[in-house]
Amino acid sequence: MPVSLTTRARAKVNLDLLVLGRRADGYHELDSLVAFAGIADELSLAPGQPLGLSLSGPRAAGLGTGDDNLVLRAARAFLAAFPGARAGAFHLVKRLPVASGIGGGSADAAAALRLLARLNHVAPSAPELRRVAAGIGADVTVCLESRARLMSGVGERLGPVLRLPAMPALLVNPGVPVETPAVFRALGLAAGTMPGGEATPGGTTRTLAAGEAQPATPERLLAALAASRNDLEPPAMTVAPVIAHVIETLRALPGCRLARMSGSGATCFALFGERAASRAAARDLARSHRDWWIAPTLLR
Repeated sequence: MPVSLTTRARAKVNLDLLVLGRRADGYHELDSLVAFAGIADELSLAPGQPLGLSLSGPRAAGLGTGDDNLVLRAARAFLAAFPGARAGAFHLVKRLPVASGIGGGSADAAAALRLLARLNHVAPSAPELRRVAAGIGADVTVCLESRARLMSGVGERLGPVLRLPAMPALLVNPGVPVETPAVFRALGLAAGTMPGGEATPGGTTRTLAAGEAQPATPERLLAALAASRNDLEPPAMTVAPVIAHVIETLRALPGCRLARMSGSGATCFALFGERAASRAAARDLARSHRDWWIAPTLLR
């Protein structure tokens, strides 16, 4: 019997997210510095079995296993792109919250592509694999390698892999799913609106990330991030006002250096100088907010 293959689907965190405009075709042009967390879903593939998906884990409730699940969509897209490829039965251990701005579904889809590529001896860097990823969702391409980098366009343009310093962090989700289309509607940019001008107030962050200055030490990265922003934060707060409360609560935690929303929300993150501080903050926060998803981790 073939041995099952397993991979981790790590949470994606947008350290910042700039909306540069909205193209005539309706898609928004984005620019984001992305890192990945240690916390992850886990996906396994049992080759030789009929294509399908089963679920377990603390966040599996309410998830479907039908054709619209991103794991199965990714698998079918892979099989269409690579005729004659082998597949099998997937099992997903779901630990990341759904519709939460940390790319859980996209990470799961990318994990499915990685497993199928491994099974079928397709190189992870194969251009066709990246094309399949881009066709599934905006964040799937960056989740293929799950390594820190700049992401732009609608997510299809990736900069080189970056060596950011490992940052102790706390991920917090208040248990409110936030749908990305609702946040972009609240942003309210008309199609064809490309403001131009100073598009990247986080330009220092990009300089650090691109290696055009001194190495990105934690202090310099934190300073650069503080000068940047997430443009989806204000509209997301109108969709889910609790996000403002989460960020305010994180900023008040002892040792918090920076707090911000990731992606289109509702997950927010706090950065700390020491892992002990992030773990202590997680314990304190869990006592006062028992209904929140709280995960101390490292971002890199």
